Amino acid sequence: MTEHDVVVVGGGPTGLMLAGELALAGADVAIVERRATHDLDGSRAGGMTSRTLEVLDQRGIVDRFLPQGLTAPIAHFSALLLDMTDQPTRHAFGLMLLQYRIERTLCEWVAEHGVPIYRGREVNGFKASDDAVDADLSDGSALRAQYLVGCDGGRSLVRKTAGIDFPGWDPSTSCLVADVELTEEPQWGIHRHGALHSIFRFEEDGPVRVLVTEPEIGRTGEPTLGDLSTALIAARGTDYGMHSPTWISRFTDVTRQAATYRKGRVLLAGDAAHVHFPIGGQGLNTGIQDAVNLGWKLAQVVNGTSPQELLDTYHAERHPVAERVLHNTMAQTALSRAGERVDALRDIIAQLLALDAPRQHIAAMMSGLDIHYDPGPQTGPDHPLLGRRMPDLDVRTGDGIVRVFTLLHDARGVLLNLGTPMTGTSGWSHRVDSVDAEYVGIEDAFELPVIGAVKAPNAVLIRPDGYVAWVGDGTTTGLNDALHAWFGPPRS
Repeated sequence: MTEHDVVVVGGGPTGLMLAGELALAGADVAIVERRATHDLDGSRAGGMTSRTLEVLDQRGIVDRFLPQGLTAPIAHFSALLLDMTDQPTRHAFGLMLLQYRIERTLCEWVAEHGVPIYRGREVNGFKASDDAVDADLSDGSALRAQYLVGCDGGRSLVRKTAGIDFPGWDPSTSCLVADVELTEEPQWGIHRHGALHSIFRFEEDGPVRVLVTEPEIGRTGEPTLGDLSTALIAARGTDYGMHSPTWISRFTDVTRQAATYRKGRVLLAGDAAHVHFPIGGQGLNTGIQDAVNLGWKLAQVVNGTSPQELLDTYHAERHPVAERVLHNTMAQTALSRAGERVDALRDIIAQLLALDAPRQHIAAMMSGLDIHYDPGPQTGPDHPLLGRRMPDLDVRTGDGIVRVFTLLHDARGVLLNLGTPMTGTSGWSHRVDSVDAEYVGIEDAFELPVIGAVKAPNAVLIRPDGYVAWVGDGTTTGLNDALHAWFGPPRS
């Protein structure tokens, strides 16, 4: 039986990102992936939001993705476009990039860190004890790990085998999506004539992505080109001469979330933990950010740096984030329906989103920039930064002017001293870098999404995922408590 610290079940974007995070933090991790290669049936998800681009930037790999896609300074809420240009981030845009490219690039990254991928195999079942998880694979082999993480999609075998409930809402609408060729020039974009539908070309020489609402729900069986044509003709009066499909799929707005993201030594991430209507393009992004939240915590536990209780913060932090995503996708789905009453509601919502404050609020939500983790009881100073993403400031260090995100490339914590240099972190030097720097901003303040300008603190403790765990006011009050909570007991 082969042993690893962590076995990740599923090699999609969430599983790959998690494996990379674990390997970067020194954990022995392996992926089990049912596909023999990373080829996909169809192009699947189509892009990444600002916060996802930021977390990739924090690892120094965002420039591997940006040249492959198209950037657009907009987000959307139920097809109502939102200007992103005034969001306080270096990535005030979305990146249109197909999932197969995202997976291929992440796969190259994890390969650089020596992560083995057991391809062409599935987990048939597993048994979890107090000390380990033993997983049986479809080829007759077995793996043992300290922890097993299900990143195996909405029908997750890991979730079902672990006995984790998946409550939520049954479908109220059904859609067909396909990659096809067209003989006629379509009306591009998102439309609501008769039924929600959209027509895009993500790549200049690639197929056309067609999405259209079906006239009824509950249909089973493999969808056909005829089904797609009938639905699009009902919505547009034409199917634009669709032909040569490379992928046709059916999905609904079924909305569910795992009751817990952790059961003993089994954890869930991505679609295994939450499913929803893909409106707004948040699914892949939520999964990648699940992985970035979990990776460093799980690595610290398997490496003996932190106790198992640290893993409880994964559910505590990420469950509310996905719950909010489910909430806004249900609202968007309701707003996308046909009918004069919904049209009247959309007109009012569009008027509200034309105002700066509502637009900025919803844009920050849709892009993930406004995520705020509950910091819990604090023994140190209060500050708006606590529990929020650290802005990618320009700071002057002994190496010159650098961006804060470059300090996070190694997935380690950072104590950033922006005032009087501090001491007392030597006991955590195995997981936390202490950096003396000077904020280069024009004013002694910087911008947070939605909140606006806040006073620049004297020091911040930044977790490996880029969120702020402690803020200093010129003293070290509460610093050791925060270091102990997030990075385990000090080493002598």
